[in-house]
Amino acid sequence: MPATMPIEMNATHDPARRSWVASANASGTDFPIQNLPFGLFRANGLVRGGVALGECIIDLAQINAKGLLSGGAAEAAEGATGDRSELTSALVPIADAELLMPMKPAAFTDFCTSYDHIRRMGGTTPKLAALSLPVAYNGRASSVRASGTPVVRPCGQFEAPPGSNDVKFGPEPFLDFELEFGAWLRGGNPLGETISVAEAEDLLFGCCLVNDWSARGIQFFESILGPHLGKSFLTTISPWIVTVEALAPFRVAARGRTSNEPDVPAYLLDPADRQLGGINVELTADLANNAGSAKRIVRSGLAELFWTLAQMVAHQASNGAPLETGDLVATGTVSGAGEEARGCLAEITLRGGETITLPDGSTRKQLEDGDTLTIRGRALAEGFVPIGFGDCSGTIQPARLAA
Repeated sequence: MPATMPIEMNATHDPARRSWVASANASGTDFPIQNLPFGLFRANGLVRGGVALGECIIDLAQINAKGLLSGGAAEAAEGATGDRSELTSALVPIADAELLMPMKPAAFTDFCTSYDHIRRMGGTTPKLAALSLPVAYNGRASSVRASGTPVVRPCGQFEAPPGSNDVKFGPEPFLDFELEFGAWLRGGNPLGETISVAEAEDLLFGCCLVNDWSARGIQFFESILGPHLGKSFLTTISPWIVTVEALAPFRVAARGRTSNEPDVPAYLLDPADRQLGGINVELTADLANNAGSAKRIVRSGLAELFWTLAQMVAHQASNGAPLETGDLVATGTVSGAGEEARGCLAEITLRGGETITLPDGSTRKQLEDGDTLTIRGRALAEGFVPIGFGDCSGTIQPARLAA
């Protein structure tokens, strides 16, 4: 496995590059020609692979059948090969398609890599373990679903009220979201073998947005060995895999360490990762009620994380655990130092003691049935075209109680 970091620039990152698909040139689009993410979609009853471009999907099966893939998807998208009328017929409006999971995760690991999230939730400086390694738990891959999947309020055991020693079983009273970022792996390691940080970087194929929905009452009551039913009921991801290559212009230095924090351990220390292991992605979360009243409640940044994606992957394999193609790794809540960068309701309303007021005057301390939470991300760098990931959204539905 080559010990290099795939962050080199090439012609696909040229900010002057334009597409003949007009919507791909629109200001604010997630999918300009500089960003050609992969996904699966259903249209006219058929499931096919596609590449997002502006407000359209390039139907890969159609352009392959026309013999137009020899020059690459980017060239086909720009009309550099073939007849434009043929290419136009291979474009499917995103609005007319159902966006599906790009693949079923082979495994799902959710980390906890935000210093500020850990500090706020614990009310103090993070414990030594959280500063010495990327803390994580192995989640439930079968519960990972694409954006738009309904969020059924889970049932379980919890203390009501908290701290009362009165245990009840019923619908979760404090349903929460977690603003997260994820990476899909394109390879792995044999059982019993480890990988370096540089090798872990080479395993990163593409990225997505993640919402690891949290049933806080269930989670807080059950967490003796770690999260279980409080997390396993649903994890929502954005449906497009934005390639690591497309993110090359947005690579930044990894978060440094202060004199009061432990040094990065040797097995997670790599000079290239220290220099360009971070990614400058602005992450936001909007909350809307069923009346359509919406408010932006979080604005945070991926670059503030204490650990990089490559460090997370290298740590996952550091005990010889095998990684596989199709593994999904998530960062955990992406919170920052600023008050607007609190990446979940537990930080905002539970530990922060605040109440969220929506524009119509309704208030929230936890998610209510009918609410919709939408996470968005924008990769930003001066002199380059910003790119996005598509929405990561879900609407809360009432608990399904046994008859």
